[in-house]
Amino acid sequence: MNRLTKGLTRTPFYVLTGGLGILFLYPILWTAISSVSPQPGSAQVDGFGLGNYETVLHYQAGLWAYLGNSLVISATAVVVTLVASTLGGYAFARFTFPGKNLLFLLTLAILMVPYATLLIPLMTWLKAIHLNNTLVGVGLVLAVFQLPFATFMMRISFEAIPKEMEEAALVDGCGSFSALRRVLLHAVKPGLITVGLFAFLAAWNDFMVPLFLVGGDNQPLPLAMVNMRQQVMGVIDYGATQAGVVILTVPCVLLFLVLQRHYVNGFMSGALKG
Repeated sequence: MNRLTKGLTRTPFYVLTGGLGILFLYPILWTAISSVSPQPGSAQVDGFGLGNYETVLHYQAGLWAYLGNSLVISATAVVVTLVASTLGGYAFARFTFPGKNLLFLLTLAILMVPYATLLIPLMTWLKAIHLNNTLVGVGLVLAVFQLPFATFMMRISFEAIPKEMEEAALVDGCGSFSALRRVLLHAVKPGLITVGLFAFLAAWNDFMVPLFLVGGDNQPLPLAMVNMRQQVMGVIDYGATQAGVVILTVPCVLLFLVLQRHYVNGFMSGALKG
């Protein structure tokens, strides 16, 4: 009886979560099925097949070139975001210096600025350091946009760690940086994974920044997809577009499934403090 009552009380939860799951999964499943379905004006006119994927594979420089560009941009954004936010979050969490809280608030205030308004100054900055129309330059710009949130996440991750762990490392002869590298980084692993995953997803799927900063063979896959979908006489190749969306989605889904446990722990680390 208790088991039946417990099951009935949890039924609304299962219904709600199941409905939300269907709501979010339906567009992805519909896109995946449509990408192999026959569609007029596409490479897959008759029957089910991979004609649309062949269109994406052989478009201009080729799918692998555009995937490689996206990977370089995403890797640059992830590495820069992780290094800068880890050092910044550690400094805000553990050190006391004049203007600390004001500087942190100003860092968070960047989140309220539409990042499209910063693209022209950043483009000028990239030209000054000779990184305009480069994949590394795009990765650096995307890292800049991720740093406020990433620094916030890393600060609460470090603050959730007992200070005794760091003090024990200092007593054993470690300096602040050595304690960070040898002890604290392992303790904030969920936060690092959360920040890295956010940075990857934002860089992998971003369209506006590459649109402004790169062109030609340096295009990442999202930008190449938009250029590819426009065919002769203004006809849109929806089949190729859907195939490109599936290709873009697969790495994100796989990465999230692999890291979801750490991702959830990273968000909960600050809530469990104290």
